[in-house]
Amino acid sequence: MTLARAAALAATLVLGCRRGPDASAIVASGHVEATDVRVATKVAGRLQTLLVQEGDRVRAGQELGRIDTTDIELALAQAKAERDQASADLRLKLAGSRPEDIAEIAAEVGGARVELENAQRDLDRMQGLLDRGSGTTKARDDAQARRDVAAKRLAALEQSQARTQSGFRQEEKDAAHAKLAALTARCAQLEQQLKDAIVLSPLDGVVTSKASEAGELLQVGTPLCVVTDLNDAWLTVFVSDRDLPLLRLGQQAQVVTDDGDKPGSGQRREGKITYIASEAEFTPKNVQTRDERVTLVYRIKVGLPNQDGLFKPGMPAEARFLPQATR
Repeated sequence: MTLARAAALAATLVLGCRRGPDASAIVASGHVEATDVRVATKVAGRLQTLLVQEGDRVRAGQELGRIDTTDIELALAQAKAERDQASADLRLKLAGSRPEDIAEIAAEVGGARVELENAQRDLDRMQGLLDRGSGTTKARDDAQARRDVAAKRLAALEQSQARTQSGFRQEEKDAAHAKLAALTARCAQLEQQLKDAIVLSPLDGVVTSKASEAGELLQVGTPLCVVTDLNDAWLTVFVSDRDLPLLRLGQQAQVVTDDGDKPGSGQRREGKITYIASEAEFTPKNVQTRDERVTLVYRIKVGLPNQDGLFKPGMPAEARFLPQATR
């Protein structure tokens, strides 16, 4: 309720809160209110269709509008391709090296070992010739260099063979798992956005206001319309502090609608008090006397049976309370 509307109600009801034909009855006028739900979009995009008009009755789960999903579908296709690639990479890491790769590196190791053995025999022969005085130091040094190169090559190939046989490290497998999980979650997120692009009514009610039109570009949280739950209606009235002690939560009240220019002469319903404010509203800054304190008003809500939709938001009505004595 707006401040201006509340002020008008308070001003009217401070003057209008009165005793009924039964001197003990408390009569107060007010306006009907109901639960309003602003139905908003959870995804950004252009509003493709809006299927309701003001005054339409809707059911919970009924489609109210639809957001264009072209961008979401393109993003989902890309995410699925990246997920498939991550899945293939994970399977590759879990499978390890191919038998052909293992056989190839084993052959290279075998060849390198033969080369080392030959290089070692050449070195031994060159050293023997040098010891007998028929060889040269250079020939022995060249043979020793070939032997050292062959030994280092064999060591490098043996390390490569060990890596090939053991496959990928556990950390690499864990990273592949994590990447696949992240992309799977991204796909699920986009698929959920596709579902959220269809805006559904969260409750049974009546469309009381349209907030957007088809073709508009909407941001997340932009409302499409307002759905009012007429089954959850109440009458808001104000009473003075003199009458407040005579009212209780759950107390019955007779609510009467206005009939044309005759307030309180329309249809009647039985309601009950569902809320009593604990603090006064529009309290003057300085309250000196009891006559001035009568300007203190307290908000009262009277719950209304409204299965037939008689009461509508903003409708004026009158509540009649039979006071209960204070204890």
